[in-house]
Amino acid sequence: MGHREALLDGAKQCLREQGYARTTARDIVAASGTNLGSIGYHFGSKEALLTEAMIEVFEDWGDELGRVLAEAPPEGDPFERFAATWTRVIETLSLHRGVWAASVEAFIQSQHLPEVRERLADALELGRTGLASVLQGIPEDAPEARSVGSVHIALLDGLMIQWMVDPERAPTGEDLADGLRTILTGLR
Repeated sequence: MGHREALLDGAKQCLREQGYARTTARDIVAASGTNLGSIGYHFGSKEALLTEAMIEVFEDWGDELGRVLAEAPPEGDPFERFAATWTRVIETLSLHRGVWAASVEAFIQSQHLPEVRERLADALELGRTGLASVLQGIPEDAPEARSVGSVHIALLDGLMIQWMVDPERAPTGEDLADGLRTILTGLR
């Protein structure tokens, strides 16, 4: 494994254990077995490295979610299928608490670092169509993939924050389905 890959692996470990804001370049070097100069050489900055690592962690989670959701949802009522899907999404949150906390920190940092914001924005754009595909089987190139994926990202981000702050009272898949049903029937 070269220094670039070792740095990414070390940065991922630091994100999981310490978060985005608390990870120093020295932490990454210690976790990767590389040197400080390698960060600048391969990524330009610690923030660029952490952002790239964050994006790879999101991709890994997307792959894991795809495996978790590979089992077909129950037939019948679309709200029951929605509840079952989001119940499985919620189950994956507990396995990656550190990553979700780091992602919130990265989003906040992106407001002050244009290069981080740009890279995260690009990742979000890919994530929209990817989530539509993983969660609902919509082809990534379908016209509705972006809008459907945008709704799922809004749900995921809001759910993730609620779950991180108060996992005991955060909404369940059934809560989300019931809320969606109520919202949709109340639209005029």
